[in-house]
Amino acid sequence: MRVVTRAGSEKGELMHGASPTPGSGTAAARHVAVAYSSDGEWADHLVAFVRAGLDGDEQVQYFADATDPGLVTRTLAEHGVDAESAVRRGQLVVATADETYLSGARFDPDAMIGLWQEAVDAAAAGGFRALRAIGEMSWGSRDVAGAERLLEYELRIHHEVFERLPLTAWCFYDRRLVPQEDFRSLTQAHLTRSGATAHDDAPGLSVAPLAAPPGFRLAGAAGYETRRATASAAAAIAASPAGPVTVDLSVLGHLDVAALAEMSTAARRRPSFSPVRLLGAPPALHRMLELFPELGEGLEVAGR
Repeated sequence: MRVVTRAGSEKGELMHGASPTPGSGTAAARHVAVAYSSDGEWADHLVAFVRAGLDGDEQVQYFADATDPGLVTRTLAEHGVDAESAVRRGQLVVATADETYLSGARFDPDAMIGLWQEAVDAAAAGGFRALRAIGEMSWGSRDVAGAERLLEYELRIHHEVFERLPLTAWCFYDRRLVPQEDFRSLTQAHLTRSGATAHDDAPGLSVAPLAAPPGFRLAGAAGYETRRATASAAAAIAASPAGPVTVDLSVLGHLDVAALAEMSTAARRRPSFSPVRLLGAPPALHRMLELFPELGEGLEVAGR
């Protein structure tokens, strides 16, 4: 990931404006899924976000995928933003997904989480008050090595990045490029969404981080048809550096034994060996644990 300081030397972020103080606000408010379906909507979101960052003396980075990087600066200039000067002084950096998310042999959530820390540190060293970024996420729907881990990444960064760092980031999802199933699961992994995002009552499984305590909330159905989303949730649970991790199942309508086995395996893989606490477990889960008690290893089930 390319990180640029204020001087421009290479050293190896439902909202439409800046927080009152750069980098402030809750983690939920600073990690936003932004959906759009036209070039006009894209431009509106882009200009509002970048203008707020430049006005707040934040460094602003844009990671383009489907969009030509030159179109980003031209669009800003057409809307009265002096992008050329911002690029010259290192306050605006326009890069590509290949230089950031996909700079390795495959997309690696752990590497990307580490690179956010480096980017925030570099922005501070350059004299900026905070870092904000826009990332186009359409690459996650292509045949890209590691793209299957994008949902895991979106789930993890609420606690592992935004609760720790002065970073504001908008994840751009173009509905014209992202299949509906992917669009729904990925946007709903954000606690704040802007634009025409999917309805919460759509079928399937949605997974989102909990605002507090550290953990995740599953809603819908965790079964055969939603195995990919279940696997992503399990990977996020396993990787979480938090002590106890809470998994809220209170609005989960269906959970099969394979999904329970995924969570049990995730609990056993956790580096801290701290428990995974299940809240609101459906009656079916209690019955499965009676039949297969070995699946309860590493899990603490409330009310059991």
